[in-house]
Amino acid sequence: MKSVILFLCLSFFTVTAFSQTELKTSVPQEDKKTQVVEVSCGKCKLGLAGKTCDMAVRIDGKAYYADGANIDSFGDAHAHDGMCNTIRKAEVQGELVDNRFKISYIKLLPEKKTKN
Repeated sequence: MKSVILFLCLSFFTVTAFSQTELKTSVPQEDKKTQVVEVSCGKCKLGLAGKTCDMAVRIDGKAYYADGANIDSFGDAHAHDGMCNTIRKAEVQGELVDNRFKISYIKLLPEKKTKN
């Protein structure tokens, strides 16, 4: 019985981990503009003032803290490939409200592999 419970728990965590790489907040709306932006930690990578690590977007060279997506929803933010250590591209929909980007849709794009 213990091994069945252990198997179910491990299966749940594995599925959860893989699904986080394809995280989508809501679904894109056909009548709204979808744009590709940079996403990362506002404090660690995008130069925004703050005391905690929070999701931010950079649009046309300007960074904004973002609401609607959690920085840890894309995996451990402090891992070597996490949002506090890398800047990624994402498709987003949303709007600027009071100098914050309100995300209604986000899809993290695959990282481009570089040849060494």
